[in-house]
Amino acid sequence: METAFTPLASLMGGLLIGTAAVLLMATLGRVLGATGILGGLLWPQDAADWGWRAAMVAGMVLAPILLAGLGRPVAVEVPVGSAMLIGGGLLVGVGAALGSGCTSGHGVCGLARLSPRSLAATVTFMATCAATVFVARHVVGG
Repeated sequence: METAFTPLASLMGGLLIGTAAVLLMATLGRVLGATGILGGLLWPQDAADWGWRAAMVAGMVLAPILLAGLGRPVAVEVPVGSAMLIGGGLLVGVGAALGSGCTSGHGVCGLARLSPRSLAATVTFMATCAATVFVARHVVGG
């Protein structure tokens, strides 16, 4: 499996995520953590938060569809079956719950605030990711 190197697209994506995080914090005083946003949408604790959470999730879902409609389809390759995809999603969800946040909340917003807890979480995410890729590519042979 070859990994595509896309520095310009990656830079633009990072700028958009960073801008969204800053705007959300500046306008609503909220941290842009995708797992927390989705969790608050599915199990709302404050009805006033539901609207902006729905808008964020809708934007995440509709943006690739909009790009495809504009003739810039987003290539998504999933090299595993449905069972692995569902299992991986459940593991990520449990990990985000145990870690009190996800990569966007800790890695983007938490590190920007110099949070020691977010630094520990991000180092753990990255080490686990590297180990998983190594095992999948070199031990299991994916």
